[in-house]
Amino acid sequence: QVQLVESGGGLVQAGGSLRLSCAASGSIFSINAMGWYRQAPGKQRELVATIISFGRTNYADSVKGRFIISRDYAKNTVYLQMNSLKPEDTAVYYCNAVINGIPNWGQGTQVTVSS
Repeated sequence: QVQLVESGGGLVQAGGSLRLSCAASGSIFSINAMGWYRQAPGKQRELVATIISFGRTNYADSVKGRFIISRDYAKNTVYLQMNSLKPEDTAVYYCNAVINGIPNWGQGTQVTVSS
């Protein structure tokens, strides 16, 4: 079994920054991709950013230039540095990782941006 544990959410004013972390643990043989998704109230879950092998990254247009995804391969951890936050970034942020060929989800962490 594997587990994804997220941390770093909270309340921040518009223009501020937050850093999310997601650590994978358990019987891990390979992690092909890690990423972040978010779900705002009344909306579908959407991709925020992903990072795959060799450090290739992909971002939603709405966060390009503001968010940075990174990964610590030794710690099986993925980070999301969120800068210049906007009220529309308010959502529950979920970590996703393809571990041993199987997609896994974290429990989610709330990010609230006040105007």
